[in-house]
Amino acid sequence: MVNEVLKEQDKDSPNFQVVQVGRSNVLALQSWPVTGWSGNYHWLTGGRGPSGQIIRPGDIIDVVIWDSQENSLLTANGSNSVAMKGLSVSPSGKVFVPYLNEVLVTGMRPDAARRKIQEALSPIAPDAQVQLIHQSGHQNSADLVSGVAKPGTYPLAERNVTILSLLAQGGGISPSLRYPLVRLFRGSKTYEIRAEDLMANASKNIVVRGDDKVVVEEDKRYFTALGATGKEELVYFTKEHITALEALSLIGGLSDARANLKGVLVLRDYSAKQLRSDGKGPELPQVVFAFDLTNADGLFAARKFEINPGDTVFATESPVTTAQTILGLIGRAVGLGITVNDNT
Repeated sequence: MVNEVLKEQDKDSPNFQVVQVGRSNVLALQSWPVTGWSGNYHWLTGGRGPSGQIIRPGDIIDVVIWDSQENSLLTANGSNSVAMKGLSVSPSGKVFVPYLNEVLVTGMRPDAARRKIQEALSPIAPDAQVQLIHQSGHQNSADLVSGVAKPGTYPLAERNVTILSLLAQGGGISPSLRYPLVRLFRGSKTYEIRAEDLMANASKNIVVRGDDKVVVEEDKRYFTALGATGKEELVYFTKEHITALEALSLIGGLSDARANLKGVLVLRDYSAKQLRSDGKGPELPQVVFAFDLTNADGLFAARKFEINPGDTVFATESPVTTAQTILGLIGRAVGLGITVNDNT
């Protein structure tokens, strides 16, 4: 079969493109368009925010004003305080306080907002004291959507809550997930990282922002194994990048009795917009990458050639195995039980 595949490249109008992979061209092949996904997971760099809570639009503020002076404009007769509960910070970042109209508080720490309101009251109530209680709203909270023990909305108690801390609040990543992937939605952008990489690198443990949404799910990327590989199934990616040699290892290696080491193939589909005619990319939608693993050149190339999601890794059978299969079928058909050993 491998000879039939390789002959395709000599046709005037081949149905698919055949590329022999060796050390001389494997680096150039890495610049070919990526299929099946974006080519890498994109994640944010680390960084810390200001310590303590920051008031944001949508937060709720309770204000209590204490004023002991007689005939106070703020308090009722017989009382020395007035409570204004459930003040919602408007989209413009302001809250309404009687006699002060709207006060801008967004971007401030609760204690700074308390002092600002108290200072603004001083012309009409010089001795007034202000107490302020801040509750995080949606823009000061993050959502754990799925993949954890306790999904839900979690207020950011302070501005240095990291994504690992948020996942811990949600009970941690579900142990039933296969090769979990952490996906972060921030505004109109999406970021992704494998959970094992997030936990292994402190610089990846980014600070969560208000209104962030975190989804944990299985890494769904896979390739297909067929032929004399010992397996015929979908094989899921165990890490972000997998080489051809690693792919063969994932599927249990090649069967010594069946596989043709000169006929290891990787089948890949490209879209029409990914095709090129200058030799620096695929020329046909279907490409077969061929490896000869009987020599060092092919082995080193297989160590560098990356498998894309959706690829098919196909190991052709050796000529002896093919002969055994055919003769065995003939023998059974005529009742002769013909067998052929490796010395035939």
